[in-house]
Amino acid sequence: MLALVPAGGAWSADAERGKALYAQCKRCHQVGDGAAHRIGPHLNDVFGRAAGSLEGFRYSPAMKAAGAGGLVWTAAALDGFLSEPRALVPRSRMSYAGMKDDSDRADLLAWLRLSSAGGPDRPAAEPTATPEEYGLDPQLLTIRGDPDYGAYLAGECTTCHRPDGGEEGIPAITGWPHDDFVIALQAYKRGKRVHPAMQLVAGRLSDEEIAALAAHFRRAGDEP
Repeated sequence: MLALVPAGGAWSADAERGKALYAQCKRCHQVGDGAAHRIGPHLNDVFGRAAGSLEGFRYSPAMKAAGAGGLVWTAAALDGFLSEPRALVPRSRMSYAGMKDDSDRADLLAWLRLSSAGGPDRPAAEPTATPEEYGLDPQLLTIRGDPDYGAYLAGECTTCHRPDGGEEGIPAITGWPHDDFVIALQAYKRGKRVHPAMQLVAGRLSDEEIAALAAHFRRAGDEP
């Protein structure tokens, strides 16, 4: 597998095709000029960086331990992680199942490398999910929820979503940015995203209750 990603950056891969494949990542990660942490950390300058080392992002204990143990995001390590994330870092919060095709991973990594070079040619970061993408009213993002009320409502969420991470294939929702949380639940509520259990749960929630849950889980992510 390691031979699929040549050392020294000798890429025979299609970065433009990799940009299209990055659509699988952009729900959680930003990359490019102006990128910020969202559900996942930003991916600027990821090549050569120690795992779990960016300031300001709440990594899982597993990812921090991997970095402390010497995991560095070389091209080969990134290739392995993209192939099967929890094989390389067990108990990672990253719920993505993996990109199995070798050429797909090579093309995606060629695209990501463009944002590890820096300089004026670094492409601009794209937003994560937006209200317009799902046909939602942007005013839904202006509702400020009560985090204490959200804590009261959260019991149904935490029967599946573990506050300390989604270790069994269920994504962690603790620490999500407010807007990403609201957009996801509103999209389920309105049938714009399809998942029977999530549509059932979200369909019972008012707009104010969704905002309260977003405030609660965001606050929970700020706690040690």
